[in-house]
Amino acid sequence: MEPSRLRQVPYSQARRRIRSGDLLLLRRGRWWPHWLIAAGGRTVYVHAAMAAWWQQDLMCLEMVWRRGGRAVCLSHQVRQCPGQWDVYSLRPVVKHKVDRLLAVRAMRRLTGTPYGWRALVRVIWRHLPLVRWLAPGPSDDPPVVLTGQLPPLPPEPMFCSQAVVWAYRLAGVDPAPNLPDRLTEPGDLARSPLFQYRFTLIPD
Repeated sequence: MEPSRLRQVPYSQARRRIRSGDLLLLRRGRWWPHWLIAAGGRTVYVHAAMAAWWQQDLMCLEMVWRRGGRAVCLSHQVRQCPGQWDVYSLRPVVKHKVDRLLAVRAMRRLTGTPYGWRALVRVIWRHLPLVRWLAPGPSDDPPVVLTGQLPPLPPEPMFCSQAVVWAYRLAGVDPAPNLPDRLTEPGDLARSPLFQYRFTLIPD
């Protein structure tokens, strides 16, 4: 769940405590679209990503506007958005059910793919009052059958939180079991019972 009080930790101290597959959530900033996204999702979060270690480098795997899927150093992200990146980890009760490396591999496969604008518009559309009342209830995602190989990518591009929940489902758990991937927002991940808040990253 979203933390009521923040625990701010300098990046140099926090990085060794972050594991591949940890959830990264970005708090809203001063940019006006952030306030619209946060208000629509009833949350302080506007973006979701995943942490991944590549040898000695701690990376941020994400889907971003205009660029699509990418991998960037998490330290750069923290400098650009100080005090806005929250780190969440899987709760101990579900850690043994998740293949973290598979989740990371799934997110890495999305690097270079376009951003899911169409999927994002559908989410925004469903927040409109009249549409919310008249739209049919969301259907569940098809179950994932792991065969040792990653299944094909979804037929259309994804936005940030959609990609993250898709990767976790491939890895063995569904953070939002009553919500399809295409309608999962950053706030839904923060409210998921599978995750626990650990700390907020600040520059050194």
